[in-house]
Amino acid sequence: METGLLNKVALVTGASGAIGRAAARHLAAEGAAVAVSWHTNRAAAMEVVDAIAQAGGDACAVRLDHGDLATVQSVVEEVAMRLGPISVLIANAVQWPAFDAEEIGGLTTSLAVNTVGPVALIDAALPAMRAAGWGRIVAVSTDIVEQPMAGPLAYATAKGALETAARVLAVREARHGILTNVVRPGFTLTEKALNAPFLGPEAVAAESEKTPTGRICTPDDVATAITYLASAANGHVNGQILSLAGGRELVR
Repeated sequence: METGLLNKVALVTGASGAIGRAAARHLAAEGAAVAVSWHTNRAAAMEVVDAIAQAGGDACAVRLDHGDLATVQSVVEEVAMRLGPISVLIANAVQWPAFDAEEIGGLTTSLAVNTVGPVALIDAALPAMRAAGWGRIVAVSTDIVEQPMAGPLAYATAKGALETAARVLAVREARHGILTNVVRPGFTLTEKALNAPFLGPEAVAAESEKTPTGRICTPDDVATAITYLASAANGHVNGQILSLAGGRELVR
């Protein structure tokens, strides 16, 4: 499959985490120059950059705080200066909430960081994509939007809003050659998820048992889907929300 990613410039936000790290490596393996963003964990982001460089790819790390909109435009400009104009944007960075029932107070913060920040970043990257007549945007959401659970009200609300924004962008920007889609992982084997109160080994085993594929999602599963949607191999998938839960959403 020809991905057409050779010499394209991709920005993967939250690449110091498991899903972002996998996505960055997959895109780099297809020939893209990859900028990986970090917020608090520069060392982890640099590990991704070093791994890509060791494999013969081109990468750099940039600091991004979605809660500080003044820095968003500067990040896009920094990536353009170091690697070239962004043509692929993977909106993966997330601020995890406290998973409890008293989250109303955190709703404003979650919307700012998990919705407004990513949309502002996309908006800053759009002019270069429009000028090139080609672009791919993939937002990473969560299946909690489709199958709510008690507790993460702010997080689920923010991700639902991000999905809606992505679909509006899909309608608005397709005429410029820019396709926008959403991937919606289910429980995924990441370090953060495994340490969350609602997971752990027993919960992983239970979810695997309930999932038609017999296992739960991995970061590589997500990265593979992201890479296709972000590539030239995808010529007509636009405005879609792709579930990566192994069919778990079909089982009640």
